[in-house]
Amino acid sequence: MTGPTDPTPAPATPYGPGRGDGRTSTAPSGAQLWARARGPLLALGILLAAAVLLAGLQAGDHHGRLDPRSADRDGSRAIAQLLKERGVTTRVVTSATDAAAAAGPGTTLLITDPDLLGEPQRRAVHSAMDRSGGRTVLIAPSGPGLPDLAPATHTESSAHGDDLDPACALPAATTAGRAGTGGGLSYGTGHPGATACYPSDGHPTVLVLPGTAKGGDTVLLGSERILLNRHLAEEGNASLALQLLGSRPGLVWYLPTLADMPADGPAEEKSLLDLVPSGWLWALLQLFVAAALAALWRARRLGPLVTENLPVAIRASETTEGRARLYRKASARDRAATVLRAAARERLAALVGVPPAQAHDPAALVPAVTARLTRTAGPDTATTLFGTTPADDAALVALADHLDALEREVRTS
Repeated sequence: MTGPTDPTPAPATPYGPGRGDGRTSTAPSGAQLWARARGPLLALGILLAAAVLLAGLQAGDHHGRLDPRSADRDGSRAIAQLLKERGVTTRVVTSATDAAAAAGPGTTLLITDPDLLGEPQRRAVHSAMDRSGGRTVLIAPSGPGLPDLAPATHTESSAHGDDLDPACALPAATTAGRAGTGGGLSYGTGHPGATACYPSDGHPTVLVLPGTAKGGDTVLLGSERILLNRHLAEEGNASLALQLLGSRPGLVWYLPTLADMPADGPAEEKSLLDLVPSGWLWALLQLFVAAALAALWRARRLGPLVTENLPVAIRASETTEGRARLYRKASARDRAATVLRAAARERLAALVGVPPAQAHDPAALVPAVTARLTRTAGPDTATTLFGTTPADDAALVALADHLDALEREVRTS
């Protein structure tokens, strides 16, 4: 049915020649699939490895920070062990309720991150501080919650330098001498009777405020360095930490968490753009403008589309076979049947003298073809040339065979 330049798929199989023997299969092999996928897989593996490495490094930096049970560099197990040897019992709590309940005249309450406390927690802790008559130690408090925990006190600036001299008459400071209280915050206060130690640029980094209850006081530490395992052995850090935290037989070590900070009011819903810093929005806008300019530049550089001749000649049989493979891959039996019938009708019209304009008209073509047939049995000519879409591959093969036989009979009649 097909000539050397006929693009119609060969009717020997549902979608191409070879009757499904697999000799012309285009399915990629395992080696081809691996060659295609190994690049993206390698990139994905590198990204996953980098993510795991970064997560591990960050976890290593922050795991157990200021936790008296942690032996990490940023943990505080060393000072807890030294306190234990001196008879000080350390109790770790993670809620403001437990911290307030444990505070008393014989305890020191250490709050490692006061800025995580919400207003209800600050009120509960401050009330316990006023009643207990014990000592409260606040690590680098700042922000709006500072006046609630230490009235008449405010932050001044960042403290320069790591190790500072006492420059005060506080016995714990004079005994310890130079210590690593810098590198954090410095404070100012209008509280009468406050003791200011370890100044940086004239502002203390350690501030002791007398409490309302007899014997009680509040200590503000602008830096956490003297409590960390990695800095405890430097200068007078160990001596200062032991004296500030070991003045009472009991130490309540309060590690605030986000779960212990309920919202003061209904949570305000924020969109994703509200959570993105303003600088990133400007950066994204600049990237968008840069991408648009690059697209315009490339479009002007490439110019309009042009047609050109193929560098090599392609055999008609290869074109037909490739087209048939596309039909088969897409399970396009309707399209394949339409192409087969249309090509057969055009060739039959030329054989029986029907004008090309009427080649696809059943009223003109079917009678002319039927008149040239000599058979008495077989498929109906109209059904063969203008029938419905084959239901399966076998029906498509049968249709191709019927069209081939019909054209052969007309040619020989």
